[in-house]
Amino acid sequence: MPISWRVLTPVSAAPVILAVLCFFFWSSIIGPENIKGTKHVLQDAKTIPLPADGPESLEFDPQGEGPYVGVTDGRILKWRGEELGWVDFAYTSPHRDNCSRHEVVPSCGRPLGLTFEKKTGDLYICDGYFGLMKVGPQGGLAELVVDEAEGRKVMFANQGDIDEEEDIFYFNDSSDTYHFREVFYVSMSGTKVGRVIRYDMKKKEAKVIMDKLRLPNGLALSKNGSFVVTCESSTNICHRIWVKGPKSGTNEVFATLPGSPDNIRRTPTGDFWVALHCKKNLFTRAVLIHTSVGRFLMNTMKMETVIHFMNGGKPHGIVVKLSGETGEILEILEDSEGKTVKYASEAYETEDGKLWIGSVYWPAVWVYDSK
Repeated sequence: MPISWRVLTPVSAAPVILAVLCFFFWSSIIGPENIKGTKHVLQDAKTIPLPADGPESLEFDPQGEGPYVGVTDGRILKWRGEELGWVDFAYTSPHRDNCSRHEVVPSCGRPLGLTFEKKTGDLYICDGYFGLMKVGPQGGLAELVVDEAEGRKVMFANQGDIDEEEDIFYFNDSSDTYHFREVFYVSMSGTKVGRVIRYDMKKKEAKVIMDKLRLPNGLALSKNGSFVVTCESSTNICHRIWVKGPKSGTNEVFATLPGSPDNIRRTPTGDFWVALHCKKNLFTRAVLIHTSVGRFLMNTMKMETVIHFMNGGKPHGIVVKLSGETGEILEILEDSEGKTVKYASEAYETEDGKLWIGSVYWPAVWVYDSK
């Protein structure tokens, strides 16, 4: 018996109706949420272009020179001012023949978080492929410091900070399965395989102080060295790990953020700036509902599509200031339209009140004068 046209018509019309709804409401479906109290000021930041993509982290040396940035092709570049521009300083791999300035090549390494040791002038580098590395004040080829902790390979060293009084370096290993290039798959898989590592620079011993984290990305030490803050990109949560004092060895939720955090930096006064790769939207909320949702999307979408959806269809820049004592959100700055700042990965505040902002993908850094 043939199917009735009265049944067939509504069924066949459903895809058309869905397509029309998506056309008119797509921006609402994946668009980033508006945040109350935010200051729309980052579009006024000054742009400093780079000769390569992805200055994910920024750092200044003990003499105040820089910033230094790590880029996609495995190099660390140093800013020498308007006249000299960016110059080569260091690199994490001797294999430089096929390195690309736009695409990550695993053999070339991928320098992420940068931290200078003030006493020695050594630059510590979290490389997303090789582990924790360092290079001397003269630059050149970095040497490996840590590539294993408690019997597990360091697969995705991300960001670290140093306690110079105790000669301890803390850093995140974001995943035991994926490297940097698959960072969004790490976020969507829902696996709790990230960890925070404490490296004793004198004893040369690496110990895990917190594990079972979902993509721990940024990490920073408090001003008095009593706790470490690590932020999970998959959950939008920052944890406080007490490393000194009566609470040593315990941890607690420090802050909940309005988006996916990347790097975190302590300010000169002891607060923290956290860069958000993107704000919350319907897509990111769906990924957080259940790990099976994230895995399904991970297996059915290309990486470029995932990034597009997570950013709500348009790259934008947003940084959040947290109280260094309570984790309370003190200030939010953004370029909601991505007119200037895109894919913000780190915000570094200098003594003169300038906010230097890096990007995990874009070939530029930005400077915003907060005063």
